[in-house]
Amino acid sequence: MSNRPFQGLVSQMHDTIHATVGVLDETATIIACSDSSRVGTTNEFISIDMNESGDLFIRDGFTYKPFGVRTTPDYAVFVEGTDENAAKYADILAIAMSSIKQYYDEKYDRNNFIKNVVLDNVLPGDIVVKARELHFNAEISRVVFLIRIVSANDISAYDVIQNLFPDKSKDFVFNITETDIVLVKEIKSTVESKDLEKLARSIADTLSSEFYTRVNVGIGTSVVGVKDLARSFKEAQMALEVGKVFDTDKVIVSYDNLGIARLIYHLPTTLCETFLHEVFKRGSIESLDHETLFTIQRFFENNLNVSETSRKLFVHRNTLVYRLEKIKKLTGLDLREFDHAIIFKIALMVKKYLSASPVKF
Repeated sequence: MSNRPFQGLVSQMHDTIHATVGVLDETATIIACSDSSRVGTTNEFISIDMNESGDLFIRDGFTYKPFGVRTTPDYAVFVEGTDENAAKYADILAIAMSSIKQYYDEKYDRNNFIKNVVLDNVLPGDIVVKARELHFNAEISRVVFLIRIVSANDISAYDVIQNLFPDKSKDFVFNITETDIVLVKEIKSTVESKDLEKLARSIADTLSSEFYTRVNVGIGTSVVGVKDLARSFKEAQMALEVGKVFDTDKVIVSYDNLGIARLIYHLPTTLCETFLHEVFKRGSIESLDHETLFTIQRFFENNLNVSETSRKLFVHRNTLVYRLEKIKKLTGLDLREFDHAIIFKIALMVKKYLSASPVKF
């Protein structure tokens, strides 16, 4: 945010308490001060103190009070002096500065506006007006990536992603939970789904190889303008949830590529249960052992080709035929017939869906 609102209050505070007061950012650089000669100077030791404590601390004759909404404080105020009055003034100034920052973020901060749009916290009519105020191009295409941390170390994935996309006028990065980070990326209208997946893969690979942080990435569909970003975000959420059910090994899941899994995800569980009961004889699907299910999976992967599947499984063709006959006897479905294979494939996905009990959006 601009430093001007901070500087105005700092000047007024100085006139009231007759002591040097100011504000510094997360890098311990002074961004506003009643002594203008100190603006722009940095003290790295203060930065260490800010990170170690969110409470008052004293250094070099000044009392400091960090403030901000993040885990690591965004800013700190400082007041000349180390006595009780300096501490009170620092507390008061921190409260005032925090309120100014919140007001500024709500009124002028583009990143905060995009966050509220994505989380559906802005009325549709207000989105257009606010976007015009903040000079958002209504013709630009954007897409939402939802980056979910699976395992991490002490490195902040949020900071890493911000550094990967430093142009804050085009790309927006923010946290929504401790594990979920949103990236709203400006893209060209000609960008295809495979290009978005390639970008998501590069994010995941960077976090994994350089910072030992494992993530899964959900990708929504591209939208034009701002008001449909909430839909793209919900699609990215759904991509992760559906992927968790049907493609557990996938790190990158795109909403565009969910296929029939997306349809099943929207079905009521009662309808799914009825479908399973109608397709399979009572208990027949439960009677299939791990080896048989593995055989079925390979058979589907090889496009119902008996010879190719037996070769990949390193079994005789007749052995595979015997297994398929056994499946037909148990379930009533002959997987060598295309229609039966489709029904069986969908039924397995439905069973997987019911077992997972995913969160609906």
